[in-house]
Amino acid sequence: MDLEKSLLRVQSSYPRIYLACHSRHQTSRTTPDNLSQRDAALLAHLEEDEGIAPGDLARHMGLAKSTLSEALAGLEEAGYTVREADGRDGRGIRIRRTAKGSCAMSHGSVLEPARLRRLLEALSDAELRHAVEGLELLARASERIADAVEETV
Repeated sequence: MDLEKSLLRVQSSYPRIYLACHSRHQTSRTTPDNLSQRDAALLAHLEEDEGIAPGDLARHMGLAKSTLSEALAGLEEAGYTVREADGRDGRGIRIRRTAKGSCAMSHGSVLEPARLRRLLEALSDAELRHAVEGLELLARASERIADAVEETV
């Protein structure tokens, strides 16, 4: 597939998805879980299965380590995240999203769950699988190039 055509297809598809699944801006007072946009964004950058080092998350999010530490303390206190020892580095820790955190992240997402659900329900099982796998593939690729992109900006 031609790279330039692919670039244009992604650039034109993403805004259409966003517009179809987004109608309001969240504030901590409008989410059922009292999440700020920053907290929802932090939760969206975490996974339930595999943790991330706080320094890596701070760098990626463009946050000072002290700002991230404060935010993570609140998320952990609410039961949305857990800190665990880093198995690869006995001195370090890794942050993981809990199941409760995944639920809160979904409520605070810019892609509103009810609208996104309707969009996904409009797909066949095969289309749904391909769509989700494609987005996950783009997400993994974005993680691989994140440092290179930050250097060119």
